[in-house]
Amino acid sequence: MLYHMVMARREVLVQLDDELIDRLAEVAAAEGTNRSELLRRGARAVIEAAEWAAADAELVEAYRRQPQDPVFVESARRLAAETSQPW
Repeated sequence: MLYHMVMARREVLVQLDDELIDRLAEVAAAEGTNRSELLRRGARAVIEAAEWAAADAELVEAYRRQPQDPVFVESARRLAAETSQPW
């Protein structure tokens, strides 16, 4: 049996200027959805971007703590040059 589970939602007051509201309404109409759904998507995108940025920063810090072996980097560069398709 298939159940459709809906997460509980809370109403949040967000103040937007008229131009932004109009543009959201246009995009929502073009996509066949509503402004609230667009704002939910936007919130998820901001959170995902922040998570990616944190992961990138963590990776950069890891390479600062333990840089790649220059011999490995050079061999990877050569392999890529030898195996990549000519454009």
